[in-house]
Amino acid sequence: MPSHKLDEIDRKILAELQADGRMTNVELAKRVGISAPPCLRRVRTLEESGYIKGYHAVVDDRALDFEVQVFAMVGLQSQAESDLSRFEAKCRDWPLVRECHMLNGEVDFILKCVAPDLSTFQSFLTGELLSTENVASVKTSLVIRCAKDEPGVPFEVLEARLAQNA
Repeated sequence: MPSHKLDEIDRKILAELQADGRMTNVELAKRVGISAPPCLRRVRTLEESGYIKGYHAVVDDRALDFEVQVFAMVGLQSQAESDLSRFEAKCRDWPLVRECHMLNGEVDFILKCVAPDLSTFQSFLTGELLSTENVASVKTSLVIRCAKDEPGVPFEVLEARLAQNA
């Protein structure tokens, strides 16, 4: 859990890096209104404090021939912590599972899966997921298209909330 208290400049740095993690420190400093050396120190502090978990490129899955995206809603027979942890560990080992979220409600987990084709996903579904210990049910939904895919958090909402509470 992050321990460093954020000020307005820290939040601006995070918002800018969330939008473009490849910009130079000089460009970032210019955008947030400070000089480069303190900007770099702040970025390192944000990294060390856990606000910045890492940097990555957003790749085009379809350009790489991953044509199938599926959400799988998984129900488990047991929700004991050891069983939940075992299932989460299994999900981390499956390459086709790109996200795994534990839910409150009718299903225990939702998995975001990608595959090059339907038969590859079907093989994973029947050969791996459905045969996993403690899995009671799986319902799948094939993604037709994505209308929005925004990573991170909406900083404008955070700033509005902070302004309202000031």
